[in-house]
Amino acid sequence: MFWIFKKKKVIPHVRLTGVIGSAGRFRQGMDLAGQQDILKKAFSFKKAKYVAISINSPGGSPVQSHLIYSFIRQLAEENKKKVIFFAEDVAASGGYFIACAGDEIYANSSSIIGSIGVISASFGFKEMIKKVGVERRIYTAGKNKSTLDPFVEEKEEDVKRIKKLQLELHGHFIKVVEQSRGKKIEGSRKK
Repeated sequence: MFWIFKKKKVIPHVRLTGVIGSAGRFRQGMDLAGQQDILKKAFSFKKAKYVAISINSPGGSPVQSHLIYSFIRQLAEENKKKVIFFAEDVAASGGYFIACAGDEIYANSSSIIGSIGVISASFGFKEMIKKVGVERRIYTAGKNKSTLDPFVEEKEEDVKRIKKLQLELHGHFIKVVEQSRGKKIEGSRKK
């Protein structure tokens, strides 16, 4: 009869969805500034031992991914709470980076998980503007200001510099995954 007076366990839940960073002119992407208050509120529940976070993101900005990841870990440590992540449709690239802030990550067998990598894409329009009869004029101050300009010939040194940056970001991403997932990822390591 007194079961109605039994205390219920509370587990705060936060949903993180969308492209990380700037998503475009008419859509707001996920960034730390937009998630900070709701995350603080979730971790402020004194009696909760866990915070549950659902993520549904294909990734995006490595900087915003890292900021959100670090903020979640900071809140978890300050408030002595475990973090449980639930991957919905996709937790890829930056979405997976953020999920690594969890003490546990759960996913549906149909969820798309991982994609630990860095990509940079562009187009080359040099020949097209010649055919159209457009002359490209660009003025810069400072070295490398027109790196990978799509209207001029691709420079080997620009490609090398971008590739070096990508490898650094990729190495950092791998380090975060290795530290956060620990023994759960032992075995073959592919880059």
